Order: sequence, then C-alpha cells, then structure tokens
Amino acid sequence: MIDFRQRIGGDWVDALGGGKWDLVNPATEEVIEEIPFGDGDDAYAAIDAAAEAFPAWSHMTAYERGAVLDRAAAVIEENLDAYARVTTEESGKPLAQAKAEWQTAPNQFRWAAGEAQRLYGRWIPSRVASRRIDVTYQPLGVVGVITAWNFPVYNQTRAISSALAAGCTVVSRPSEYTPRSAMLVAHALAEAGLPDGVLNVINGDPEPMGQAMLDDKRLKKIQFTGSTRVGRLLMDGASRTVTRLSLELGGNAPVLVFPDAGDIAAVARSAMKTKVRNNGQVCIAPQRFYVHDSVVDEFNDSAVATAEQQVVGNGLDPDTTVGPLINARQRDRVVDLVSASVEQGARVLTGGDRPDHSGYFYQPTVLADVKPGAPVHEEEIFGPVMPVSPFDDVDEAIATANATDYGLAAYVYTRDLATAFKVSEELEFGMIGINDWHPSTPEAPFGGVKQSGLGRESGLEGIHEYVEPKTRYFGGMG
Repeated sequence: MIDFRQRIGGDWVDALGGGKWDLVNPATEEVIEEIPFGDGDDAYAAIDAAAEAFPAWSHMTAYERGAVLDRAAAVIEENLDAYARVTTEESGKPLAQAKAEWQTAPNQFRWAAGEAQRLYGRWIPSRVASRRIDVTYQPLGVVGVITAWNFPVYNQTRAISSALAAGCTVVSRPSEYTPRSAMLVAHALAEAGLPDGVLNVINGDPEPMGQAMLDDKRLKKIQFTGSTRVGRLLMDGASRTVTRLSLELGGNAPVLVFPDAGDIAAVARSAMKTKVRNNGQVCIAPQRFYVHDSVVDEFNDSAVATAEQQVVGNGLDPDTTVGPLINARQRDRVVDLVSASVEQGARVLTGGDRPDHSGYFYQPTVLADVKPGAPVHEEEIFGPVMPVSPFDDVDEAIATANATDYGLAAYVYTRDLATAFKVSEELEFGMIGINDWHPSTPEAPFGGVKQSGLGRESGLEGIHEYVEPKTRYFGGMG
C-alpha cells in the first residue's frame, strides 16, 4: 500500500506540527483522504536532508545517476494504470489523459539521464603558450521545485529529471490540491534505489515553505511553475540570498488560422479537442483564436459541433472527455470571465454555463465576435472556453496576438511556407506550434518570454539550468 505522506530524508513522515489537509476529488467534492500539511519547519527539515545527501549524489557519475532514473522509469511503466487513477482522483482529468501524462515521466527521466552524460565542457586555446584553459560543469547544489496542480506529474518530472541527472538534490513542494502524484514519483525513485535525501517531497502552506526556500543559503535555485503573480513575489524574495530562479508562469496563447490551412473543419475539431484537454487548464492551451474572415463561420460551426460532442463528467468514467476544474474558485472565475465578456459583446454559440450538479464543472464553450479588451481575450482563462475573433489583415492579427504581457506559446495554422515563416518569426512567444497543437517534448526546451517566465526546462537547455560552468586556468605548463 502506498504511503501518501511527506518524504524527508529516507522516511515517510507526517507534518512536524501535526497539520492535515482534506484532499478533495473535484468531480464529487468529496474528501479522498487526509494528507500531511506542514509549514516552514518541514521545508527546513527537507533542505537539511537534501544538503546532507548532496556531496555523495553529486560525486556519482552521470552514468550511475542515469541508471537510477532509468530504473525509476521502468517502475512507473509497471504501475501506469494505478498511478493514473490516483492522479485522476485528485486532479479530475479524464483517466486516459492522466495515463498519458504518466507516460511522459519515463521519457523525461531517460532523456535527462542521457543528456547529462553529454555535458562535455570544452577546452579553450590560450593566448599564452604556458597556460591551459578548460570549462567544466558542476551541479548547483540543493534545488527547490514548486509546481502547480494542472499537470502534477509532468510539472514535477520535467524539473526533477534534469536536476537529479545533473547531480543536484531536490526539495519538492507540489500543489496541495494534487500532492499524491508527486509522492508517487518519489515512491518510484525510492524503489529504483535513489539514495535517501536526494529527493524530498513536502506538502503544506505555500507561503512559509516558499520563504524557507528563499531564506536558506544552502538552497541554490528554485524552479517554479505557477502564476505570474507568485513568480513576481519569488523574484522579490530571491534578492535576499541571490537565489537563482527558473519560472514557468502564465500563458495567453494566440492561434492564427489562415484560409489555406487545409480542411478548416478538421482544424476546428482538433482545436476544440485541444482546447478542452485537461478542461483548458493548460499553460500552453490555445486561447485567443484569430480566424480569417473567409473561413470563420465554417470554423465556428465545426468547433460548436465538437464542443457539443464532449462528455462532461467524472474522469474515472471511461466515456468522459472533459472533467471538472480543480476547485470552486477556479470554476467561479471562468463563470465570471465569460459573463463579463458577454456583457462586452461576445456571443455564446454553445455552452456558457455550469451544469446543475455537484463537482466543479463548466460546459465546453465557444464565444464568437470576441474583441480585444474582453476578459476572455486579455486574461488566461484556464477553462474550456474558446474565444474566436475574425481577422482579414495578417499584420494586424500579429500585432493583436503580440499585445499581451504573456509570451509562452502560440500557434499558426497554414499550408503556405512563406506565411509560416513570417508569422512564426514575428510572434513574440517562446514556443510556436505550426500545424501542431503540442509544442512540448523532453528533447526540446520548454519556456516563454516576457511575463511568461525565465529559463527553460527540458532539452539541453534544461540540463544547463541545474549546473554552473567553472573555468580553470592552468599556468606554468611549459
């Protein structure tokens, strides 16, 4: 039986102060179980354990560390179905989506393990014959990982895979709404032989736990996935100890659909299915749809038909395609965003309301004639709502798409190569999907620009986020 408690050092423990958290299933609003809920003391205890474990872990070879990650990947693959059910219970996402998320974890572990073995460094030719210069890479030390509830497995493993592979030790604080998924990751790594204290998982009050990470000089970096508001607070706090930050913050992804995109109805169908993935609670979710005047009606008709085909319900039901939002606050926020946008002229083509039963559900929704300034245009929705705006001038559409503080992901649908190059080069976003709704993979960097964050996860760039270059000068070499 899985022990869903904090992992500090090599032990599964309750909160030091005895605190508890009622973990709720968002599909039923019922308590699943009580989970330890700690504070700053638990964070300091985890940092103690991580700091003690760092010397031995960092001195292991990349191949030895990689072998542990590879074994953990195998453990996850052996337990996919059981792990996915736990994630669905606490996040609400459909079981098939939870399983797909767990399937990303072995890929993250194996990619990071292999890439850490290729941190070659370099030799620099010297201007002086008697001098030799080289650059090596060394792990940062103890790393704090703070992640959001929307992808409780992917957000965790994307960060800790690179950190562990590079030789860092980790203190992980997952969202209190989805802590058991992170605890399962820790179980898999422990079963794979990860030494005690290398990965510590704590659950509790985010403010004192975050402050502990910012105040303790032994913790060299914080990787945070969450809101831009909290990201700014971390940036302010990091100045106290000059703690390095890697921030994956909010998004407001534009989608530009051109008349030469091919089968417009098919594009709309795939767009709606992507829009409601994880009930729209995706940082890179396509959000602001700019569709050319000549095809916007066809696009809307197909999007509406696809929205009305979705099955809203408990994620454990195999027929469900759209689960609940994570909590009542998030559901009510979506309700307010849509209502305010309708008051400003947006038209509801389908959906636009919450079902009349328990659970934090909201209907898949298509809004037409959405104008800049409407709340669903300006704010990250994080819900199953598709706002559609027609356009006829490509330069105006690009300018409108760029007129946001966010810069995580953007999408372009066209079959014209010149259009694809022009638009993708001018969009001010860190990742561009061109005829592709899923700009995310372990072997490529993930991250945004502007107020969508700092740094990158995954790919070679993700490994480099957890190491420090060291330049050595050897004099008197003859």
